Amino acid sequence: MPGELLLSAKDLKTWFELKRWGFLSAGFVRAVDGISFDLKPSESITIVGESGSGKTSLLRTILGLAQITGGEITFDGKIFDAREVKDLAWMRAHVGFVQQDPYGALPPFMDIRKILSEPLLINKVPKEEHEKRIRDAMEEVRLIPVDDFLPKYPHMLSGGQQQRLVIARAIILRPKLIVADEPVSMLDASVRVEILELLSNIQKSHNMSIIYITHDLSSVRYFSERVFIMYAGKIVEKANTRELVQNPLHPYAQVLLNAIPDPDHENAKKFKEVPPGEPPSLVNPPSGCRFHPRCPHAIEGLCNTQEPPEFEPAPHHSVECWLYK
Repeated sequence: MPGELLLSAKDLKTWFELKRWGFLSAGFVRAVDGISFDLKPSESITIVGESGSGKTSLLRTILGLAQITGGEITFDGKIFDAREVKDLAWMRAHVGFVQQDPYGALPPFMDIRKILSEPLLINKVPKEEHEKRIRDAMEEVRLIPVDDFLPKYPHMLSGGQQQRLVIARAIILRPKLIVADEPVSMLDASVRVEILELLSNIQKSHNMSIIYITHDLSSVRYFSERVFIMYAGKIVEKANTRELVQNPLHPYAQVLLNAIPDPDHENAKKFKEVPPGEPPSLVNPPSGCRFHPRCPHAIEGLCNTQEPPEFEPAPHHSVECWLYK
């Protein structure tokens, strides 16, 4: 029914063409290759996968920073086409973006007041509202006292303060969705929990949806309602967070959970098994299941020849793996 979904992706594909000598095609990088998922209003989801799995390419596609090769995105009941300038402007007014590198995301020649007023000017928010919105956003991300921070430049802030400023800029237009690309990976461990708690509190207080991208499963259980496991351009498992942490089904998800460090001293005597080999090339991915060359449970003649469909062994828990046929 209308209004039940904020974002819907159907068979989404984003392929990047490789060029040789500037004009000859050398194939395609299949960064996003047939992904479907739904996001409800006020829901938080996490997309987890190792480097090169296509997480950031999926995020860039949702934001309109990468062109869709196939499939479609529906946002707030409208089909989104990044080739249309009006669609792109409308999408960016309703979606906030929190980048991985806060210092690289902030213009070094602007002070905080200018940085936060820029999206308000671009989106033609009445000028009489600017000051209140800027101060409200800064107080919400705890850049206080506000008057002390307003004249500062990004290089005068710590890494955690820079990321708070990036979050303030992302929420100042009161978007319906926040997408956060590894927002704590470049911060000190002591600051990471604070930033994740801040995002979680903002999401709940404003009833925003959040897509959180990370390679670290250890932080997921405290943040999101659902988790999607991504491998080689595909989402291979979807489940509620508690269910996935307690009962991972896909062999790759089991590997990711097994790799989480545990401070228990008994683990010093345990060997953490990891799958052999490397992630596949997205230019020439393997036939069948893309994880089968590294999977200890691969079924010869099936996993290496036929791509698995999506099975649902348990309610609200789906997996693309022939073991659950």
